[in-house]
Amino acid sequence: MQHYSMVLKVCAGHDQVMKPRDVALAVAVMAIWGVNFVAIETGLDHFPPLMFNALRFTVAAFPALFFVGRPQVPWRWIVATGLILGVVKFTLLFAGMAAGMPAGLSSLVLQSQPIFTVLFAALLLRERPRRIQLIGLLVALAGIAVVATGMTAGLGAFLLIIAAAAAWGLSNIVTRTAAPPDTLRFMVWVSAVASVPLIVLSLLVDGPRADLAALRAVDAQAVLAVLYVALVSTLAGFAAWGFLLRRYGAATVAPFSMLVPFFGLASAALALGEHLTVVDVLGGALVVGGILLGLTRDRPAPTFASAASTVRAPAESPACQGR
Repeated sequence: MQHYSMVLKVCAGHDQVMKPRDVALAVAVMAIWGVNFVAIETGLDHFPPLMFNALRFTVAAFPALFFVGRPQVPWRWIVATGLILGVVKFTLLFAGMAAGMPAGLSSLVLQSQPIFTVLFAALLLRERPRRIQLIGLLVALAGIAVVATGMTAGLGAFLLIIAAAAAWGLSNIVTRTAAPPDTLRFMVWVSAVASVPLIVLSLLVDGPRADLAALRAVDAQAVLAVLYVALVSTLAGFAAWGFLLRRYGAATVAPFSMLVPFFGLASAALALGEHLTVVDVLGGALVVGGILLGLTRDRPAPTFASAASTVRAPAESPACQGR
């Protein structure tokens, strides 16, 4: 999804119906993030994982860094997000796919991140999950187990994607605490922070010789893959996602992220010839269904006051107007 989950303050009890053009924008962002897994697979055919990750965040940060202005959140949150999301999460994701995890299934398994988001929120923020959340997460866990039973890529590659989902969950907690008012500016600075350690790690792990060899062999496909994951998926995708979250709130927008695996699986089947099995479909249905179940909100029992409010709704407070 990267879709990354951004939790912003919204007016309590205020639900706003999305305009058709904004629904189309949300679906377009999910399509961008789903196809992103095909672009990652293409990039990994040309670059070592660490180098490809370094290129992704370097291109996303420069030259945009010089035009977006200074960061609007404390540096500690930018550094923490850059390291957890940029360095750890995406390195694990790229490594898992390079180790043989199919692009389509990677897009599905990575959606297990809400499981870890809830766990980290309980551990670090002392948030008590609702019963419906726990039931939904158990269903999603069952789906992940089903997908694992049908894996042909190897347990190591599968576990790397799960670890990437865990890192994504932790980064969600950090981003939630930071609460950046401008998602695009935040992601540019996060990308700048991530690019430096990734370049160093690539030189240490892959070696200068391997990096130079990959750069000498660059072709149009490799360039397009880097530009897509850096500019389209990271900058344009998160700018649009942040706009939707600010306008409608996380409760309205977050369920759209469940479309990412569908676009990921479909684009991988069309572009890479990947095929789904019955086990994959069953596991995927459990993962998506469980996470959607966890997103449902408990509705209070109707009272005389609440029934009356449905007849004549009170006027919006000034803070909610003009959102």
